[in-house]
Amino acid sequence: MSIEKYTWDGQDAKVVEKIHAKILDMLTSGESINYIALQKKPAVTLFPDSITLSNKRIFLCEFAKLGLATNFEIFSWHDIKDISFKEEIFGSKVTVIPFTGENLTVDYIPKVQARKLYQLIKEALDNMQDAKSSPKEKETPLSPPLHVPHPATPPAPKAITFDDEESKLPGHFAPAMDRPAPAAIDPPVIPTRPAPKEEEDDETTKKLTRLKNLFDRQLISQGEYETKKAEILRDL
Repeated sequence: MSIEKYTWDGQDAKVVEKIHAKILDMLTSGESINYIALQKKPAVTLFPDSITLSNKRIFLCEFAKLGLATNFEIFSWHDIKDISFKEEIFGSKVTVIPFTGENLTVDYIPKVQARKLYQLIKEALDNMQDAKSSPKEKETPLSPPLHVPHPATPPAPKAITFDDEESKLPGHFAPAMDRPAPAAIDPPVIPTRPAPKEEEDDETTKKLTRLKNLFDRQLISQGEYETKKAEILRDL
């Protein structure tokens, strides 16, 4: 990755490259480096201190043990209360003021770089403050309730008087309440069929009946009854 944009204010390209590589390994998702400021002492310094700004944090880097070790102080923008710097004869002294803990100061920062640090950090803090003060979600103004007109009350029905001339016209029917009750209708009389008359006994039956009566009254004998009965039946 090109580091030219981090050397526009006179930073040492070799030191920026080394610090840039270390910071890249610590970036989180969506985080990017915005600016790198390097300490520049009057004497030659091979491993200067530095301040690196990302869009989420501040990295204060200090080389130790001839560059074999590196100490980092890392702050989220939410942890920073303010920043100040003081211009001196040889560079500026930049102080980062956290909400908790001690202030951290890096001296001998070139004046141009110190001013740039101050500008970028102030902008980041102001933007964060604006985000906190503004509501997360704008309240949507409620629309005034729609006026729904009530349906007009239908006019009361006109009372109908059946003494009017209209009621006397042919074909006009009066309401059921004023009509005379219909006369009761007797149920239709269903004529009953006369019971069929028993067929008159024929002559043969009469003869047999009289013959049986004579036998029952013992006026004739059993033989006479049987003989006479056979004669009657033979005549059929």
